Amino acid sequence: MRAGRLIPLLTGTALSVLAPTLAVRAQTNPIETAQAAMLALDKATVALAEAEKSNDRISALTQTVLAYEKGLGALRDGLRRASLREATIQGALTAESEKLSQLLGVLQTIERAPEPALLVHPAGPIGTARSGMILSDVAPALLAKAERLRRDLEELQTLRALQANAVDTLKSGLEGAQDARFELSLAVARRTELPRRFVADDARMQTLVESADTLASFADGLMSEPVPQGNAADTQDFTSVKGRLAMPALGQIIRRFNEVDAAGVRRPGYVIATRPMAIVTTPWPATIRYLGPLLDYGNIAIIEPGDGYLMVLAGLGQLYGEVGEVLPQGAPIGLMAGATISDDQAFLIAAEEGTGADASETLYIELRENGTPVDPNDWFAAGKE
Repeated sequence: MRAGRLIPLLTGTALSVLAPTLAVRAQTNPIETAQAAMLALDKATVALAEAEKSNDRISALTQTVLAYEKGLGALRDGLRRASLREATIQGALTAESEKLSQLLGVLQTIERAPEPALLVHPAGPIGTARSGMILSDVAPALLAKAERLRRDLEELQTLRALQANAVDTLKSGLEGAQDARFELSLAVARRTELPRRFVADDARMQTLVESADTLASFADGLMSEPVPQGNAADTQDFTSVKGRLAMPALGQIIRRFNEVDAAGVRRPGYVIATRPMAIVTTPWPATIRYLGPLLDYGNIAIIEPGDGYLMVLAGLGQLYGEVGEVLPQGAPIGLMAGATISDDQAFLIAAEEGTGADASETLYIELRENGTPVDPNDWFAAGKE
């Protein structure tokens, strides 16, 4: 695994590449945003190499995958804003070019005129004095405009250098993210058995899947199955984190509780737009109650974070774990479906166009309390602003 390299700073601005910087990237300029993201990707590369020596390799790899996803997301945002800023500067320079050409032509004409002629004005001494005052006012304004143009040209050059420099970082970042996901899948497959809450009856589960006509009926069937108490999942009170739960995956809420979608369908949960192959983790210690396909939801994971509660995560492409296992908070439960952008040029084009096509997968989150769906907005910290 290639060690991280130090990305050369294109300006003198000091950068912090920790999570708070990425969280407030919308408040920084495009150059700072992209540079912070590039440095964060380098840190993720180092973290991937160090994960080989970690005692809890799955946890280390999970954090590494998240670091890559955050870094690539921030870089995509920074490059998109840099492209917009470049277009703005280029447009301003184009608009000013004709005016500047005319003004420079006048100044060159004045410069070539004989000196005695410059001292004579058709309106006499008063006109000569006025023209001198006008020139004395014009000169500082011209200098100020020239300084602004110089700064704009320097910024334009910096933006272009930044985009060129981003290609090298992208190559390692995209490859590193893929490697981290592969290593995580391998580590999950090889891990020692987790604590188990119960042993699932495969035949009964298959019957329940085949007889279910809705997600609600399937969830009710799971809740009716007796589950032994007094295990690791019951040592913490799930209700104590109401309103403070972290989202299971990085993404944006595009449909809220009972909102009607384009097809006129209401779902009692959140629909989250995520990037392909985004990692999905448990927001709270939980028991796996079901893993597999169900109806038209695709692959789903149903976990029990507390007595009487079920959390449904639908739309996954790859699932981790086995039914009955007790997962700690932040443990990987699977990856979203889809294929990641592996080509750096395609990544740059997608970032510059800003179409949002990179968030092409949707994760459906439903939380049920004693068989009844509840509004996720009451439980998750995200989406309240």
